[in-house]
Amino acid sequence: MPLGTVRQPSGKRLTVFALAGDLDADAIVSNTFTLEWPRGSGRLQEFPEIDRAGWFGLDDGRRAVVRGQLPFLDRLAALLTGAAW
Repeated sequence: MPLGTVRQPSGKRLTVFALAGDLDADAIVSNTFTLEWPRGSGRLQEFPEIDRAGWFGLDDGRRAVVRGQLPFLDRLAALLTGAAW
C-alpha cells in the first residue's frame, strides 16, 4: 500500500510503501554501500544501509524516526483507521 513521497529537509525525496506480513526483524541482513571516508581522503569504506531492524508501535515509531519521516507514520495510521490523508 503506497504511503506516498515526502521531501526531507535535506532535499532527499523518500517514497514509502507499507505491507502486511510476518517478518522476523532479527533475521534482517543489511546490504552495504561504498563511501569515500573521510571525505576527500581518497579512501573508500563500506557501510551498512541499515544498522538494525525492529517492530515498533506508532508512538515508539514516532520517537525512532527522523522528523522528516513522521508524515509516513501519520499516513499509515490514517489508512489503518480508515481516515483519509
